[in-house]
Amino acid sequence: MANNKSSKKRIEIAERNRLRNRSYKSALRTLMKRCFTACSAYAQAPGDDGKEAVQQSMSAAFSKIDKAVKVGALHRNTGAHQKSRLSAAVKKAIEPSTAGV
Repeated sequence: MANNKSSKKRIEIAERNRLRNRSYKSALRTLMKRCFTACSAYAQAPGDDGKEAVQQSMSAAFSKIDKAVKVGALHRNTGAHQKSRLSAAVKKAIEPSTAGV
């Protein structure tokens, strides 16, 4: 355990930051899973509602990624990597269905 006031304060700050980072990362994983499931659902049954769900889920995930990077919960490159993954999945889900039309 910490022996002086400044080290006790640093422990409290580190714990606060850890909890904040954990909540951002957890929410981010949830939003990414929702986007991937929306993409797979749209690939199975294309339609306007499905396309709208994919776009909304991607937008929500992008927003959360940007916020996580801004507050320092994620590294800049990690955020870019995750956004690239989402974009690729959305493009793969949406493009084949429009190519046959």
